[in-house]
Amino acid sequence: MTTRKRLRTPEEPVSPLQQIVSSALEDMKAVNVRVLDVRGLTDIADTMVIASGTSDRHVRSIADNVTQKAKKAGFRPLGTEGTRDGEWVLVDLTDILVHVMLPRVREFYGLESLWEGAAAAAPAVRAAVPKAAASRATGARRRRQAR
Repeated sequence: MTTRKRLRTPEEPVSPLQQIVSSALEDMKAVNVRVLDVRGLTDIADTMVIASGTSDRHVRSIADNVTQKAKKAGFRPLGTEGTRDGEWVLVDLTDILVHVMLPRVREFYGLESLWEGAAAAAPAVRAAVPKAAASRATGARRRRQAR
């Protein structure tokens, strides 16, 4: 099940990378998949995909499958965070950020409401929201740049 915050117009096709991510999530039976279009809200990515797994092993397997399929298709992931614990794994595919979480972690952090609410927020608040939600992605990028 995929839902979107903003529906794409017919002339705006789904990217090949997004098709690969969706396919990988379906293959591993990810639960409650949400696709959020965050263009205009942040410069970090164009699309944010949030999915759940039933256990920490399932979460790691889903994220690993996304990474493997992206590599196989020629898209090199910038990084993966959280695979050790398996409660929340982030796969950074440059234009798409894939968050795979346990349901309790997903409910606690509420990324969907954070990003969906940002569109209606004042511009000053909107600038602060992406920093909090994307700290894992920016931290991974900073570490790679420092190397």
